[in-house]
Amino acid sequence: MTALLLPTPDSVLESLRSVIDPEIRKPIVDLGMVSDVEVDQAGVASVRIKLTIVGCPAAERIESDVRAAVLRTEGVTDALIDVTVMSPDQRKALTSALRGSRVSGSRFGPESLTRVYAVTSGKGGVGKSTVTANLAVAFAARGLRVGVVDADVHGFSIPGLLGIPADATPTKVGDLILPPVAHGVKAISIGMFLTPAQRGQAVAWRGPMLHRTVAQFLTDVFFGDLDVLLLDLPPGTGDVAISVGQLLPHAEVIVVTTPQPAAADVAERSGIVARQTGQRILGVIENMAGLPQPDGSTLDLFGRGGGIETAKRLSAGQEETVPLLGSVPLSIALREGGDTGLPIVLSSPEDPAALAILAIAAQLATRSRSLAGRSLLS
Repeated sequence: MTALLLPTPDSVLESLRSVIDPEIRKPIVDLGMVSDVEVDQAGVASVRIKLTIVGCPAAERIESDVRAAVLRTEGVTDALIDVTVMSPDQRKALTSALRGSRVSGSRFGPESLTRVYAVTSGKGGVGKSTVTANLAVAFAARGLRVGVVDADVHGFSIPGLLGIPADATPTKVGDLILPPVAHGVKAISIGMFLTPAQRGQAVAWRGPMLHRTVAQFLTDVFFGDLDVLLLDLPPGTGDVAISVGQLLPHAEVIVVTTPQPAAADVAERSGIVARQTGQRILGVIENMAGLPQPDGSTLDLFGRGGGIETAKRLSAGQEETVPLLGSVPLSIALREGGDTGLPIVLSSPEDPAALAILAIAAQLATRSRSLAGRSLLS
């Protein structure tokens, strides 16, 4: 009979490489969270793991995943898991490693390969945030790594649209903020930092405070390596739009409007501000574009032509034509998804509104980091 080979610390460590920190989204071995691995003659493996902070909300899941990974190692008969916490120096080393060579400043500068889309509108009530949330989830469903910054500080709504609980608080590791994840999308919003009492009050901040908030979201929130970053901007042409233009001048702007021809006048202004800060207008999305009827006809509750007219006007200011990326019809399921926190692209992917958003996401998902001077469909 062939004697069974005893597992080694290296074989146990190799198994532990499959354990991912659910907040940082990296292997715990790479994060330095595994400090000691020993195996005795009976095949019992003893592992010490170091959580990033005291009271880590993912502690139970990490311990459970570690135990399961150790027990999967060939020859291991039992697993003894010792859970400790990183020292301040170890935590500082971790945050430095996560930041990489960047000591300060946004990870999404001109040298980044992340596609940055700033979603804006000339006025409120056009469904800009709903479109942003659904696009983000559609990107994630295609396998992309996606982040969303809710830059609409005064009217934040991204957490609710993504189904992130009102009491969800981002975890802090040193000076890094780990954003909550919903439907595969990492999201950050000022609403996550307000107390229950504050959530019922208006966020009455002026320009400098707004600028610092957006800058901190881009600097101190650890999104990791993203394929796409979406920014849900407040409606209009105020301080946040200007700040985003200064902080991310290479971002590409998506303008959301409605079918009303009069809406083109307002939507055009948000595009002009983006262009003045050096940003490129990528395209226009027309929301609320008619209500499909049982007989196959469409009821144009909000008129028609506003999206095409907005794209036409915005094309006048840049060398390449600004396209109409798509028209999203009115949909009860779209509204219900916003209320329940389950975006329509997941809950009712065959709904006409979902199909329209998925088609737009498919266009944008196949683009490279910058396509200046090239056709969107090339």
